[in-house]
Amino acid sequence: MQVSRMAGSLIGSEIIKIGNEVNDMIRKGEQICNLTIGDFTPSIFPIPEQLRDAITDAYAAGHTNYPPANGTLDLRTAAADFLHQRLHLDYSPNDLLVAGGSRPLIYATYLALVDPGDKVVFPTPSWNNNHYCHLSGAEAIAVETLPENNFMPTAAELAPHLSGATLLALCSPLNPTGTMFTRDGLLEICDLVVAENQRRQPGEKPLYLLYDQIYWMLTFGDAQHFDPVSLRPELRDYTLYIDGISKCLAATGVRVGYAFGPAVVIDKMKAILGHVGAWAPKAEQMATAAYLANDAAVDAFIPAFKDKLQQSLQALYNGLQALKAQGYPVDAIVPMGAIYLTAKLDVLGKTTPDGQQLSTTKELTSYLISEARLALVPFSAFGTNETDPWFRMSVGGASLESIEAALPRLRAALDALQ
Repeated sequence: MQVSRMAGSLIGSEIIKIGNEVNDMIRKGEQICNLTIGDFTPSIFPIPEQLRDAITDAYAAGHTNYPPANGTLDLRTAAADFLHQRLHLDYSPNDLLVAGGSRPLIYATYLALVDPGDKVVFPTPSWNNNHYCHLSGAEAIAVETLPENNFMPTAAELAPHLSGATLLALCSPLNPTGTMFTRDGLLEICDLVVAENQRRQPGEKPLYLLYDQIYWMLTFGDAQHFDPVSLRPELRDYTLYIDGISKCLAATGVRVGYAFGPAVVIDKMKAILGHVGAWAPKAEQMATAAYLANDAAVDAFIPAFKDKLQQSLQALYNGLQALKAQGYPVDAIVPMGAIYLTAKLDVLGKTTPDGQQLSTTKELTSYLISEARLALVPFSAFGTNETDPWFRMSVGGASLESIEAALPRLRAALDALQ
């Protein structure tokens, strides 16, 4: 049977593939510390009680019919108020679009802005931009970033690629690294986008900025979240924000995301998703609206949630730094935000106990699953070279005790390499 060229050449999610393999092993009774999928185990990280109860109440109240195509007015109003109060971003409810999580909103942004053959610029490592380029027929311009910049793109790295581009896709805090833009770093990139749009002729498609800030409430220590329009108000007409509750409320399965930006683009995204039917369930929308308006509940949940995440991230970081101090070829970047730690395991070229020479990070991933019962995702799943020694560790699916127990197993697995 013949399928479209797009479908025939589509590559599945490398992250989901690894996660599914690990979950199959766990179902068979194997004890594995699973740091792969960017998800939360509800028994470890439950959603807020008030949100859970509000969802139940909304179903009991009969909110089981179709929601409005752009989201309920209650939720769009509550989200707009939340953004104003917490980030000082002033968008009207009509500038917001609700969908079943952030994925449909990112895809709709691509489809609303990008014609086949248009250039889309994004850093590597980053999550899924290569796949969205494939789905939309875009020319993917992947810009390699450096560990000395915490894998965040710099203006100097992006500048050579922005001429003629339609979309610049950024994320902070960044999936997969857990690192963030500094104020000055993001400001320099914003100035590039402003200057590029000033150079373009009337009638020419502008350079848009897709800014995924789904993790913005999950920051640690002195790290501070910054966003483009707050830094450069001139970017308001060109910036599409991706946001929602999936990560900040451990509510990945609740499926409530929202985008906001210029109404002319949001309206087209609404039309696209209206044909797809990618809206969030109405009961979940009603519950989320009530929860976002409950300042006391939000302020009580977020600090405790962040503290628990940071304990797991810090345990991983401290464990890797201890191994590094003992001479092991490992390292890690201080966790700044999101639910991820960037880890370096520089052991390619070594040989496993059964005689296999490790030549790629995928092979190292398999070795660690079998020998250390520790599952990570190599940065090659996010667009980097398959020999780059960097990995994502996602802590939402593992307990602190499981993480602490995995570190000695990692050491033993490294000791077994020749």
